[in-house]
Amino acid sequence: QVQLVESGGGLVQAGGSLRLSCAASGSIFSINAMAWYRQAPGKQREWVAAVTADGTTNLADSVKGRFTISRDNAKNTVYLQMNSLKPEDTAVYYCNAGVVLTTDPRYENDYWGQGTQVTVSS
Repeated sequence: QVQLVESGGGLVQAGGSLRLSCAASGSIFSINAMAWYRQAPGKQREWVAAVTADGTTNLADSVKGRFTISRDNAKNTVYLQMNSLKPEDTAVYYCNAGVVLTTDPRYENDYWGQGTQVTVSS
């Protein structure tokens, strides 16, 4: 019913920048919070950043001052601008969204993207 498609990952040298995008499509009535998570090899998935529907943002301490999250409600898209990247930022980055469907506006449903690989070389 809803698809989240991430893009923008890749290989970058330490100190470089990348911008991730995640576009939601499908039977969308509205989207509440949108967030980014990441999972490094051999580690659990961890929360990175979130943005509410009204634009309030929150970032994990490990990325504060380097990453910025934003969204375009007209496009149902969330972005993650990543600057001053470090090798420890290497992970698969996943988009997450709380979506209210047109088919049943009573409930919020949780959706995930397929992930995009970010690799930071030293």
